[in-house]
Amino acid sequence: MLVVSGLTKRHPNAPRPIFRDLNFSVLAGQTVALVGESGVGKSTLLNCIAGLETAEAGSVQIAELNMMALAEAARAQLRARSIGFVFQAFHVLPTLTVAQNIAVPLLLTRVPVAQHALRVETLLDRVGIKDFGVRWPASLSGGELQRVAIARALVHQPQLILADEPTGNLDPRTADEVLSLLLERCREQNTAALIVTHSAQVAARCDRVLTLTPDGLQGLSA
Repeated sequence: MLVVSGLTKRHPNAPRPIFRDLNFSVLAGQTVALVGESGVGKSTLLNCIAGLETAEAGSVQIAELNMMALAEAARAQLRARSIGFVFQAFHVLPTLTVAQNIAVPLLLTRVPVAQHALRVETLLDRVGIKDFGVRWPASLSGGELQRVAIARALVHQPQLILADEPTGNLDPRTADEVLSLLLERCREQNTAALIVTHSAQVAARCDRVLTLTPDGLQGLSA
């Protein structure tokens, strides 16, 4: 589902690349943890995969399309159609209800409007906040907000989830519950997932672990 080939990213005037010649893949329904020291480029790698930052060399193939070869408008369409994002800081819009937040990706895709309410209601139930649709984000706890973020990331049935420290702001018990939801829903929808984390517990529950170092990726044979 995701194939990264020869990916190289540099910052101007930096003595060495952030990363160079990265090669790995993530299968449909597979969850892969991406670990490594702070500053090694994990979040930058997610941004390059999503086409939010430009890499100097290589390719990023998502659903058989090379993100790096597309014009910006086509990149945006591919992101909207095929990628779901889960962030540590939630990024839930405070002026929208929970249900409206979850429905945002549907507005950017070709999912018929008649299906929106059912998809939102189904995911509210699946992530354990069935009756929260009319509530405002300000009334929710951190764990509840992350459940909203997971539902929003999955509502348009993307082929790839990119998650950046999705449990980093949560207490251990809530983090475990939220991670379980994310992994279960990805497997249920046969969605590939690449999860950046500093947590050994999170990494241990994924199907594979890749370690990003200044010298490249380790764990490719796992």
